[in-house]
Amino acid sequence: MSSHETSAIRNVGLVGHVGTGKTSLADAILFNAGQNTRLGKVDHDTSLLDYEPEEMKRRTTISSAIASFNWKNKLINLMDTPGSANFIADTRSCMLGMDSIIAVFDSFDGLKIQSEKLIKQSKSSGISMAIFINKLERENSNYKSVVESFEKSLEAKPVLLQMPLGQDHSFNGIIDLLTQKALVFELNESGKFTVQDIPADLKAEVDALREKSLESIVECDDEILEKYLEGQALTDEEIQKALKAGIVNGQITPVLFGSALKNIGVAQLLDFITNYMPSPIERGEIKGVSPDGSEIKIKPSESEPLAASVFKTIIDPYAGQLTIMRVFSGKIVSDSNIYNISKKSKERIGQILRLIGKKHEAVQQAVAGDIIAVAKLKETHTGDSFCDEKHPVLITPVALPNAVISFAIKPKSKGDEDKIHSGLKKLMEEDPTLHITRDMQTKEMILSGMGQVHLDVAIEKLKRKFGTEVLLEAPKIPYKETIIGNTKIQGKYKKQSGGKGQYGDCSIEIHPLERGKGFEFVDNVVGGAIPRQYIPAVENGIKEAMVDGVIAGYPVVDVQIVLYDGSYHPVDSSEMAFKVAGSMAFKKGFVQANPVILEPVMHVEIAVPEKYVGDIMGDLNSRRGRMLGVDTEGHTQTVKAEIPMAEMLQYSPALNSMTSGAGVFSMEFSHYEQVPAHLTPKIIEENKVNIKVSEH
Repeated sequence: MSSHETSAIRNVGLVGHVGTGKTSLADAILFNAGQNTRLGKVDHDTSLLDYEPEEMKRRTTISSAIASFNWKNKLINLMDTPGSANFIADTRSCMLGMDSIIAVFDSFDGLKIQSEKLIKQSKSSGISMAIFINKLERENSNYKSVVESFEKSLEAKPVLLQMPLGQDHSFNGIIDLLTQKALVFELNESGKFTVQDIPADLKAEVDALREKSLESIVECDDEILEKYLEGQALTDEEIQKALKAGIVNGQITPVLFGSALKNIGVAQLLDFITNYMPSPIERGEIKGVSPDGSEIKIKPSESEPLAASVFKTIIDPYAGQLTIMRVFSGKIVSDSNIYNISKKSKERIGQILRLIGKKHEAVQQAVAGDIIAVAKLKETHTGDSFCDEKHPVLITPVALPNAVISFAIKPKSKGDEDKIHSGLKKLMEEDPTLHITRDMQTKEMILSGMGQVHLDVAIEKLKRKFGTEVLLEAPKIPYKETIIGNTKIQGKYKKQSGGKGQYGDCSIEIHPLERGKGFEFVDNVVGGAIPRQYIPAVENGIKEAMVDGVIAGYPVVDVQIVLYDGSYHPVDSSEMAFKVAGSMAFKKGFVQANPVILEPVMHVEIAVPEKYVGDIMGDLNSRRGRMLGVDTEGHTQTVKAEIPMAEMLQYSPALNSMTSGAGVFSMEFSHYEQVPAHLTPKIIEENKVNIKVSEH
């Protein structure tokens, strides 16, 4: 595959919610482009792009795949991306490499929340968009209702460039509204077609649709609009010029039709991409940041200094690490050194690779606009930037969402802890939305991700790639203990057993502090009632008692201790004696100061179609949620609430069940607050059982 000039490159992503046929469309595109001798199919395990065992098992895209190929003297870098909420962060990250997207929808289902979010991100990033309505051969297909859903929700006006010929099982082609010709396809998946006149019974509908589309297209060019309004005939070149201008500036959203499985309309989509979707030059400058934080504009030119960004990493236990990057300016040549400004180190570039799924082909150089892979870089990770060392510039990576679900993990076989850490570390390089932490309070290893399926896949990969198995368990809730009352108490430790004894005596006040203040120790001892060298021992004894709690075994927080009196023995007193006395005083006083349990509360945002809002709010109320408000955007409602962590551990499957998979949510820790009194005894009892089990 030879090198291309920047103007001949098209970086296109297939995006949309799960189940619309993005991968089938990508396979049909590759078949038409001569990259496969047969039409690859997901259901037959012959897809070029869904090749991971976990993808083949689930029949869904888990990790974005890239295919670089030629079509009519243009280099197309095609990205097939996941649509599931579990893996949508990978799609978001890959948008850094895209100049345009084809939003893929099926012919019987309109916009869903995941698609809306991706479209919104693409628009805010200056990425051009077109729509491909797929699966027109399916029973009950209704493309008109799907188009109506776009008209209500999309900021850029949807403009039909085609019209389906037939519907459901009779679908056999498309009508090109601009050329006013019918393309009738052979129904053998070959993609071959004949050009025919528009059927007479459709002529009036086609004329009306063409006029409507033409009115939207000419509005994108003032000169052509003026000519159109004056009633002058427009040339094909003028219509094409206005159409491209409207796509590049985001004024209109072209809509095309077809069937990936039947290979209808796929070659026409490829022609559309090469003719109308922007090259990196037509997209224009992007913003970078200098080391001092000032903005730098990066011009997409081979003659400019190098600027490139890593948007994906693939880890293979045999081939090693593949780093996938977009070159925004300058060029990279094989067998050279480039500067990683994120790590402030140089990396050696060996072979430069273009990918088609898991296959690759070496090229000598990559110019501005190229998307390439490089093997075995030592220090580079997803999100890093490369640049000319004399012209430093950072490209801001796409912000990734917070994890929404967590599980405690432990090895299935003893002694596998190191293998788990090593394997998960490599998986996290490939998937930055996976997180592994150790809860210092519960002593558990916590694996967090974007959903149940996300974590299940991670565990399967851990076993397949790194030979280690783990068990998933619901994590322990990190409750804490505190007080809401005040008390005074004495703690005296006196022990005599023949020789030198032990004596420590302290009197303390215990007061509650504001939530989040932690611990405060005040020394109000006067007159030498306790010698100065023993006062730190009292504090340390109290701190140690706080770690394991008093009423339920959870750490104590938000208390103030005032040491105001005590006594000592000139011979028998010691630091140890006063440490024990401080601990005794604290434990007795804590019980008298109205102790309570605190629980972590999460800030939660749930985005759902409007029809589900009532169900969602009712469910959140049953989970002890506190409503903060509802935001409206298009036909999506985002419910905001504060909900105890204990009520959110299994929320992901519950939300899927309530919304038939249409809802998405995010959450992050907000604060601690008091557990209701009626739930406290159960929490205390459960932790006592857990403590006994762990002791055995």
